Parts: sequence; C-alpha cells; structure tokens
Amino acid sequence: MSVRIDDMDRNILRELQRDAGQSLDDIAKAVGSSKTPVWNRVKKLRDAGVIRQNTVLLDAEALGIEASFFVLIRTSEHDADWQRVFLKALRERDEVQEAHRLAGDIDYILKVRVRNARAYDEFYQALISEVKIYNVTALLSMEEIKSTTALPL
Repeated sequence: MSVRIDDMDRNILRELQRDAGQSLDDIAKAVGSSKTPVWNRVKKLRDAGVIRQNTVLLDAEALGIEASFFVLIRTSEHDADWQRVFLKALRERDEVQEAHRLAGDIDYILKVRVRNARAYDEFYQALISEVKIYNVTALLSMEEIKSTTALPL
C-alpha cells in the first residue's frame, strides 16, 4: 500500500522516533495539531506499513551485555539450501541484532551483542556447527560512538 507522506506526517514520525511512549496530546502539541488528526495520521501510517512496530530501547550495559562484535562472513556456498539454513540460524539467535548481505569480497556482515568474548565464542561455535562457512572474521567494537534507530526524515 502506497501512502503520501507530508510535512505533518514527517513531524509526527520524528516525534514517535524520539519517544513512541509519549501521549497523543504531547505529540499533537509538539507538531502543532490536535489529538484526533494526529491519531488519524498515525493510524494511516500504521495501516500503510510505514510504522511497523513500537518497541523499547534497553541499555545493553546495564543488562550486562557489554560486547559488540561485527562479524564478517565469507562463504563458498551460494545455493538456496545453504542460504535457507544460514538465514534460519541467524533468525533464531537473539545475539544477532543485524544481518546484511553485501556486495564485494565479504558476503555477510552481522552485528552481534553478547555479554563477553566467551559468549561470542559460544555463539560462533554454535553457528559454525550448523552452517558451513568458508571464513569468519570477528571485529570487537571498542567504543560505540553513535547508535540510533531513527531514520533521517
């Protein structure tokens, strides 16, 4: 479903990205509108699939999840069966926050969040026991400089 997005929609989306838990009254005030038109626009954006879900952002370090690894994967397998098994393995692991198929020398990159290096090794061992992978390079993030889920509107 295609939907036209105007400046008011963008302003509402900015507010929702900033804090989806705020009230419709607060959003309406911030965008210079009233509650009912804002509710109608949010409903339209949900129905069109522009707004996919509401979620909560958690502090990983406060929960003891202190290590971020970027995992570069090269494979010599490119058939549909291998890909099905690989994607299933990724989707079943909560540690994998992001997975991307790439153009170039590296086939996939994963963002993996775990408690520590030992937990990463457990993740790695489990993954390679399920899926044949030609080469894996793991890069430990020393410091997260910027992280956002907000899209540039």
